[in-house]
Amino acid sequence: MARYEATVTSPEAREAVFEFLSDFRSAAEWDPGVRSARLLGGAAGDPGAEYELVARFLGREVPLTYRAEVVDPPSRLLLVAETRTVVSRDEITFADADGGTAVTYAADLRLRGALRLLDPLLGVLFTRIGERARAGMAARLIGPLHRPAAREATAS
Repeated sequence: MARYEATVTSPEAREAVFEFLSDFRSAAEWDPGVRSARLLGGAAGDPGAEYELVARFLGREVPLTYRAEVVDPPSRLLLVAETRTVVSRDEITFADADGGTAVTYAADLRLRGALRLLDPLLGVLFTRIGERARAGMAARLIGPLHRPAAREATAS
């Protein structure tokens, strides 16, 4: 299993940052590894909402369906995606910090089946992917923040 964790700070209020990130379509706006993100079911930002993210990984586009398992405004989000080859668990927590918000993003990636043999190499690759996402999140959370429109959020 690979794990990545980082904290970024936004000058925006915790409620605004939570509202922006709880609609996981926003990942297409801050994570350069996400090619597109769309809402599949449920209400955006609510428990049970499902999102399809298409991620670039090792030169391939990989669709992942994330489900919002925990939505606890304005403190915590937990989103989980499972396929036959991978389990991705993304937890985002929010805390007040110096007039803004500290956002801690923790992601766990576990390979399944024969791919588990690649686990020792996964950590290095996952750290690189995580650092790019952290940088994108830090840049995007400077503001202004808005929920992604009802349209599909797509990275350009």
